[in-house]
Amino acid sequence: MSIPGRSGVAAEKAPPPPPPPTLYVQLHGETTRRLEADEKPLQIQNDYLFQLGFGELWRVQEEGMDSEIGCLIRFYAGKPHSIGSSERIQLSGMYNVRKGKMQLPVNRWTRRQVILCGTCLIVSSVKDSLTGKMHVLPLIGGKVEEVKKHQHCLAFSSSGPQSQTYYICFDTFTEYLRWLRQVSKVASQRISSVDLSCCSLEHLPANLFYSQDLTHLNLKQNFLRQNPSLPAARGLNELQRFTKLKSLNLSNNHLGDFPLAVCSIPTLAELNVSCNALRAVPAAVGAMHNLQTFLLDGNFLQSLPAELENMHQLSYLGLSFNEFTDIPEVLEKLTAVDKLCMSGNCMETLRLQALRKMPHIKHVDLRLNTIRKLIADEVDFLQHVTQLDLRDNKLGDLDAMIFNNIEVLHCERNQLVTLNICGYFLKALYASSNELVQLDVYPVPNYLSYMDVSRNRLENVPEWVCESRKLEVLDISHNEICELPARLFCNSSLRKLLAGHNQLARLPERLERTSVEVLDVQHNQILELPPNLLMKADSLRFLNASANKLETLPPATLCEETNSILQELYLTNNSLTDKCVPLLTGHPHLKILHMAYNRLQSFPASKMAKLEELEEIDISGNKLKAIPTTIMNCRRMHTVIAHSNCIEVFPEVMQLPEIKCVDLSCNELSEVTLPENLPPKLQELDLTGNPRLVLDHKTLELLNNIRCFKIDQPSAGDTSGAPAVWSHGYTEASGVKNKLCVAALSVNNFCDNREALYGVFDGDRNVEVPYLLQCTMSDILAEELQKTKNEEEYMVNTFIVMQRKLGTAGQKLGGAAVLCHIKHDPVDPGGSFTLTSANVGKCQSVLCRNGKPLPLSRSYVMSCEEELKRIKQHKAIITEDGKVNGVTESTRILGYTFLHPSVVPRPHVQSVLLTPRDEFFILGSKGLWDSLSIEEAVEAVRNVPDALAAAKKLCTLAQSYGCHDSISAVVVQLSVTEDSFCCCELSASGTVPPPSPGIFPPSVNMVIKDRPSDGLGVPSSSSGMASEISSELSTSEMSSEVGSTASDEPPPGALNESSPACPSEQRCMLHPLCLSNSFQRQLSSATFSSAFSDNGLDSDDEEPIEGVFTNGSRVEVEVDIHCSRAKEREKQQHLLQVPAEASDEGIVISANEDEPGLPRKADFSAVGTIGRRRPNGSVAPQERSHNVIEVAADAPLRKPGGYFAAPAQPDPDDQFIIPPELEEEVKEIMKHHQEQQQPQPQLQPPPQRHYQVDQLPDCYDTPL
Repeated sequence: MSIPGRSGVAAEKAPPPPPPPTLYVQLHGETTRRLEADEKPLQIQNDYLFQLGFGELWRVQEEGMDSEIGCLIRFYAGKPHSIGSSERIQLSGMYNVRKGKMQLPVNRWTRRQVILCGTCLIVSSVKDSLTGKMHVLPLIGGKVEEVKKHQHCLAFSSSGPQSQTYYICFDTFTEYLRWLRQVSKVASQRISSVDLSCCSLEHLPANLFYSQDLTHLNLKQNFLRQNPSLPAARGLNELQRFTKLKSLNLSNNHLGDFPLAVCSIPTLAELNVSCNALRAVPAAVGAMHNLQTFLLDGNFLQSLPAELENMHQLSYLGLSFNEFTDIPEVLEKLTAVDKLCMSGNCMETLRLQALRKMPHIKHVDLRLNTIRKLIADEVDFLQHVTQLDLRDNKLGDLDAMIFNNIEVLHCERNQLVTLNICGYFLKALYASSNELVQLDVYPVPNYLSYMDVSRNRLENVPEWVCESRKLEVLDISHNEICELPARLFCNSSLRKLLAGHNQLARLPERLERTSVEVLDVQHNQILELPPNLLMKADSLRFLNASANKLETLPPATLCEETNSILQELYLTNNSLTDKCVPLLTGHPHLKILHMAYNRLQSFPASKMAKLEELEEIDISGNKLKAIPTTIMNCRRMHTVIAHSNCIEVFPEVMQLPEIKCVDLSCNELSEVTLPENLPPKLQELDLTGNPRLVLDHKTLELLNNIRCFKIDQPSAGDTSGAPAVWSHGYTEASGVKNKLCVAALSVNNFCDNREALYGVFDGDRNVEVPYLLQCTMSDILAEELQKTKNEEEYMVNTFIVMQRKLGTAGQKLGGAAVLCHIKHDPVDPGGSFTLTSANVGKCQSVLCRNGKPLPLSRSYVMSCEEELKRIKQHKAIITEDGKVNGVTESTRILGYTFLHPSVVPRPHVQSVLLTPRDEFFILGSKGLWDSLSIEEAVEAVRNVPDALAAAKKLCTLAQSYGCHDSISAVVVQLSVTEDSFCCCELSASGTVPPPSPGIFPPSVNMVIKDRPSDGLGVPSSSSGMASEISSELSTSEMSSEVGSTASDEPPPGALNESSPACPSEQRCMLHPLCLSNSFQRQLSSATFSSAFSDNGLDSDDEEPIEGVFTNGSRVEVEVDIHCSRAKEREKQQHLLQVPAEASDEGIVISANEDEPGLPRKADFSAVGTIGRRRPNGSVAPQERSHNVIEVAADAPLRKPGGYFAAPAQPDPDDQFIIPPELEEEVKEIMKHHQEQQQPQPQLQPPPQRHYQVDQLPDCYDTPL
């Protein structure tokens, strides 16, 4: 607990002991409230942690003792000092100040602190200009004038008969102007408004009553009480003193009872008492005759008093998210109210007789009730209702013919099979996500302009649709429609037709001229498009015909001249051949072209030259051997994606001035030709999956300047021949705003064990959150695995602890996440592998078993009945776009602590035993699953042998199908056999070694990115996100420096250099024989400090050291390093002791960052960076995430380790120095050892002899 200091009280004789301090509780670093006498802090904390999702009392108690828990829940003895006022400071500084009239000689100029805070000028006292008494000058209604007698001088005056004046001389003309403009805005305000929201107020502050001319008062999200316990405190009863108040906001104050004092404010026109746990409204509210807006949403109301009818001017009454079971009768008398706002109540039937008695009601909002039927009760027509909203109810059929003047109807997400509507005045129809097989509108709706009936079971387009003369947008996607009527295209007003995901075999053959601008017919069975489609549709700007069976394209014109204005063309996943390429030249204004996964073998240069306005092209998944050189004619081109082809020659894309993204992965490139200077806007170059590619040192040095450069890590391969149990590939792509708001995690050898961990994180529009999750969650999971082996427990606890970590980082926003953990029980050698998946938000995973998808995740949104019930219990407001308080549509997601308890981080967890029938599993972000169903995703990559190519394909398909969000996809291929168990410990048995992760996956990527040299500490060895790469002499020291959360056991001893590995010992690939000088850490991205003056070249080498690439001050290498099991009979390595003395020359091996002044030839640093493979240049640089932590510097103390570990400071004692006399000997050993270890598959650093050194401390206490 934090105990603010209390000033002592002077004792006279025997003063009574001071009363115990009042306890306060603060949630999520926001408002604080005083505890009642019967409330117990530990009970409150336990209840809060149980509400988050912890299941066991011992785990709740352990979490409660964590020093970081204060970012979620914190207690104070005494009210904490408020720091919120600093946020209102607009201008401040030390200036010469004079008070009063200029002509009085007694007033002198004094240097004082001056602050413009909110609408007040605050000037410090003369006696102590920094910490003394502060004088407050209200500026609203006052004036600011220039003083010509003095340079850069302004006179500030307050309003009223007792006005005061301060003269302030500014040091510069710039400051003078800034203050003049800002204060002039404040002084010109005439509206007397005060905003005291989120101030943890229990009573009204005294200075609030200085001016009783207030007209607008905002007191939301406080803890105001009607009768405060303190005798001098002013409660809500004092509000009646504001006789001119027009607007009062008391929402989210936990009142419990309606504040009667507000009924005595005659001028009140707007009153908000939402979310106050009110159970009744008193009859006295009828006295507010001038009230126009009355908000009662989010309470427990079941009825309204009849006295409400006296509010003759009331025009808006909010009753959403209460407990009403029927429409209150008093609404019949409120004739000025034209909208019935009763969403989120408990209505099961809608009695139309009640609506008939309210002819003034035009708009009816009954979303999120449980309405199953409408009862007409002999009602003929309800002519006054023009807008009806019945979204998210339980209607099986709806006959809305009774609403004969209906203009807008919402009935999405019901269970409708039939729908009948009156069409006289119908303008918009929203009926998606139902079970509709019949849709009747009579008469023909001549005013209908928007119609969405997607995700239903319609088999044909109703006839009346073709006759709707003003229909502009028609969405009939995700139905069972087999044919589109030709008359539909003749509609002169139709601009947008979405007919994807149906069963169309063809489009109308003979089309007349159509005005359609956007045509989407993806995911059908169309064999060919109408021959005159592109000639007749001369207004067509967008065409998506992906995922069909097209073999050719229709011509755009029959002569050389063309009228085509087509700008976006998506033809991915068809059967198009080279014959269709010449037809593209008929669209000279084409900007985006997607022709991935077709049968193209060439793209003629002459045809590419004519597409001069092309900006983005995706021709992945074909059989192209080259990209034409005439691509240089496309001067606006910024994105070229051509992965998964047979391209052998590097294209001329580097000559394009606007190029930003180039993806040539999974091809057959052997070399790269670059211009002298790279394109200025180039952000990403992906060359992974090109096994024949060889880059010389000069090329690598040039490519280092690219913000995100990806290339395969050269390796010797797996020479043992043992198959791998799992191998993975993943990709990420940014959205339309060029911001990468997703991240992926892949650890093939998690916790130095027979485990793997994969994850995908989605921050929606936030870049920092997925980066934080990627950096931290693996560390947390490793720690939780030490506490429990129950899959659901450790996964749930991992997500909840991550919630705390986000709070510690000062992050208010949140993100979705999915984690998949593969483990093998070491106690049961014959056991199977278990795959455990956990997710929150819309990131999901799916397993392919026997060719069929097996969902492993669940998306918790409003459509989940139990989640909707829970949200209603907590009285959260669900806005019309389906989001909790307008923030997020997911009810279980990481972060967003300000939405607690409505939004919680408890994940859905599912475990399955892996069998030989399991082929692979996929993890994807929201953008992927919004564009592809799990069935389609599984089918799309089932026959793709390479995991990287599979992930790339999923990403490309999603983008071609219309995804504009950031996308991340991870594909993990499985090869589980019946005998998947470890044979290492079975010394007497002769079983066959089981399959396991290979030394290198099929595609091991190395990412080179710019990273700040003073990077933040990185996740520990257990996460696989950073590796404490070191020579044998410093494995433990390095892991200590980055704050490892892995086991504290010493690293397994290595074999003596002179003793060969015992060939007779039977080892499985899960536990390979520990070789001398081999790294004993997991798959990760290691970062070396680039002290090499020649960028990775040793002094005697002419070629780069294999496996080491540099990028400015950072070098990133991804390596696959396998676990090893120490044997008692293994010999300990002999360490050569060398005195660690500083010398002017020699080889210095440092465990810290570079220290200036120390010459060196080889330096391996343990200060790492997160080895993420980012395919987009607009990634969040590390310094941005670093700043997130710095902003929260006053947060509770953080444990060292993982994302929150700060890099250790350089210490001369940590330098390992090789004396000059041993330098040549060390070089010979290095050279000899490199030759000896050449056939080994492990990636190893230049080995050196071991020197005994002091153990580094476990962690360093360094400021962030």
